[in-house]
Amino acid sequence: MKKQILSAFAISILVISCTKSTTKTEQIENPDGSVTTTTTTVTETPTGVDSTKINETKKEIHEKVEETGNKIDNAAQDIKSGAQEVGKDVKDAAAKGAEKVENGAKKLKEDLKK
Repeated sequence: MKKQILSAFAISILVISCTKSTTKTEQIENPDGSVTTTTTTVTETPTGVDSTKINETKKEIHEKVEETGNKIDNAAQDIKSGAQEVGKDVKDAAAKGAEKVENGAKKLKEDLKK
């Protein structure tokens, strides 16, 4: 899913970068002497775009997205392994703590019998 989102984002950037936008501003004088300003934006996709270059770019993007996805997966695996180790350490510490509490309780019970 992460790879698909990254791919879609990269392709949308590629498509946007292949468009050209032109803004035209016109001022028209009305019969009553007032002036009306009109702004027009024209977006063009250039013709004669080299599809080979686009395909190469898409391939490069796909490879980079794949590489990024693998890095994310590896980082997630490392985090999972680290969390498991921390969990084991916590269990060991809790067991040692519980053992000390039990020993302390036994000693207290013996001291109270005296």
